[in-house]
This record gives sequence, structure tokens and C-alpha cells, in this order.
Amino acid sequence: MGHRVLLAGLISIITCACSLLSFSPTSTATFIPTATASKTPLSLPTITPTVTPVQLSLLVTDQLVNCRFGPGVLYVLMNELYDGQSARVIGRNDTSTWWYIRDPGNPDGLCWVSADVTKITGDSDALPIFQPPVTTVTGLDLVVEPNRIVVDCTQFPQTFFFEAQVTANGPTLVHWQWEASTGVSSGIGTLVFDEAGTKVINQFYQVGGPNDYWVKLHILNPNSLTKQANFLASCSL
Repeated sequence: MGHRVLLAGLISIITCACSLLSFSPTSTATFIPTATASKTPLSLPTITPTVTPVQLSLLVTDQLVNCRFGPGVLYVLMNELYDGQSARVIGRNDTSTWWYIRDPGNPDGLCWVSADVTKITGDSDALPIFQPPVTTVTGLDLVVEPNRIVVDCTQFPQTFFFEAQVTANGPTLVHWQWEASTGVSSGIGTLVFDEAGTKVINQFYQVGGPNDYWVKLHILNPNSLTKQANFLASCSL
């Protein structure tokens, strides 16, 4: 009887063990690794080499040399250099026929001289290329004639004449327009400058009665400039 009890107990233990071994495991936990902190490498400071602008020495080899606003005889004269005079060259045009120099007569000024009448010490090919400057209207004068009239009040309308002198420092196209105090404006006109210089615009205007008048000439391009002239018309009975 005792053996049977013992055998039954062993069978029961084995059965439990088998149950434990056949137990379905729960889902395996997934471990997501955290990002590994990366060490930022030390950045060395960037050292930009200092570039020294190329400057060469120039010697005037002609008796009198013109230093101009741009690389060509069409540009306005800025200064004159004399035989044996020296200057610092900072650039050239794309054909190396003109040098861009520091004006010896104006420490803060720059101008262009012809390579034909100068001599450079050094490698001119190392000089940077400068483009021709933008030409502008540098002067504008306006005169009205007569600037004052006194007439009989029955003698209107009266005519006034205007003359404008427009100066440019090189070859360019200049667009202009008149404007009067009465609200009248002209069409847009054009002046063609083949070279630096002064051109004249003439115009006339009629007024219908006594008043203080003005007329303006607007330069529209290559730059903006305006000049005004005042004139008076009065009458007596």
C-alpha cells in the first residue's frame, strides 16, 4: 500500500514538471537601444589667408598724360600726369590697354591712364580686371528767358524760352522730361552722348495769364537729377 502511495506521488510530481516545461512563454520584450551620445569633435578655427591686393608701380613716359574717369578717351578728364611722375597701379581693363591707378594729385581718387604713355614695373597680368565705370549726368543747368515780364493784361499768352545744359562724364544715353507748374509735362526726350561733354536742350512755354511760374527738367536716366527755374509774369491794365 505504501509503495502505491509513493508511486502515485512520483507520478504527480512528474506530471507537474511536464506542465511547467510545456508552459508557453510570454512575448519576449524588445529592447530598443538608446542613441549613443557621440562626442562632437573639436573644430579648429578656419584661418583665411590675407590676400594682399596686387599693386604695381607706374612711370609716366610722355610729356603730358591724361588721367580719365574711364578706360578710354571718350571719358571725362580727371587729372593730368607729367613725364617722370609715378603712381600706384591697382587694376587694368580686359585688354590691358589702360591702367587703373591711384591719382597722385588726389590721394582718395582713382583714374585711368593709357598703357601707351606709361611703363609698369612688375607683372601686369597679375593685376585684377576692372570693368568700365557707369557713366552719369554730372551737371545740369537751367536758364529761363525772360525770367520776368510785365505786359498789358490784354497781351497774353506770353512765351518763355528755356535752355538746359546737360553734362555727362562719358558715353551714355540720357532720357529727360519737362514739367511745368501748371501741371503740363512734355514727352520723354533722349540725348546721345558719344563721349563726355555738355549738350543743350531748348524748349519754350506759353502762359495764359499773370502768375508766378516754375519749370523743371527731370533727368530720368542713367541717373536721377532735377533742376528748377522760376519765372514771373505780371500785367497792368
